[in-house]
Amino acid sequence: MQAPDDFNPPAGVAVDLQPGLRRILAPNPSAMTYRGTNTYLLGDRDIAVIDPGPKDEAHLNAILDALTPGQRISHIIVTHTHLDHSPLAAPLAKRTGAAIYAFGGPEAGRSDVMTRLVAQGMTGGGEGIDTTFRPDVEVADGEVIDGNDWQLEVIHTPGHLGNHIALGWQDTCFTADHVMGWASSLVSPPDGDLTDFMAVCDRLRARAWSVFHAGHGAPITDPAGRLDWLIQHRQSREAQILAALEQADGTARQLAERIYTETPAALLPAAERNVFAHLVDLNGKNRVLSRGKMSASAVFHRVA
Repeated sequence: MQAPDDFNPPAGVAVDLQPGLRRILAPNPSAMTYRGTNTYLLGDRDIAVIDPGPKDEAHLNAILDALTPGQRISHIIVTHTHLDHSPLAAPLAKRTGAAIYAFGGPEAGRSDVMTRLVAQGMTGGGEGIDTTFRPDVEVADGEVIDGNDWQLEVIHTPGHLGNHIALGWQDTCFTADHVMGWASSLVSPPDGDLTDFMAVCDRLRARAWSVFHAGHGAPITDPAGRLDWLIQHRQSREAQILAALEQADGTARQLAERIYTETPAALLPAAERNVFAHLVDLNGKNRVLSRGKMSASAVFHRVA
């Protein structure tokens, strides 16, 4: 987590960010969501609602109340199916008649290695999946979603979740939970895949963006710098894990306890998931191996 900032807008109020773009903060602050989920309203006439947010009647009304005369919600776009982003999509569609666009259902985009872990019995990564979500329209990487006065490029960005997408609008990118300014994104198997996550960071870094609008927190006005930090942060954690394995073999939990020495005990399960995400990635690079089948409880050792 980064140092506290001054991002603390009132929930339920539409805030102008730039011409044709507004943000409404959902009333769901928490340790995982910061001040709450950012819902974006894009357009001047046909409005795209990006990430309607959690199932909350007050937030639903705030979105509808933000419409001005002559405006209608024409598209509802869900970046991924965590419970703080997608559940309000269906109630909003029912009220407006707008179609719901997303990459797919909860298991869409899951990597092969994560599919194998699920088959072995590994359960969700802790953030809460909207298991019943199904879009009206499935979108693919590179596809363009057209509105009356806007276009959005779909960028498949797995890593935080397999079905995660970002949305390119001119030189602006809606990065959802892949890149945020207030914290590094959670990557927790089997929902999240660190190998995918890092590849997406490199892909986003290759383009010239002016601003990132994230799923939580303030706009990111130095996208390249933030991506560089995020990549370095993950590389630093990888180095810590390899150094710990140089000293002794260990499970993800044992490694987390060695590395996260100042982390409260209540947060160690999340740290363990993070370490396991790195171990899966390092296994794919042939830098660590597990004794027996790879799992969070397996003992890992360094091989390179």
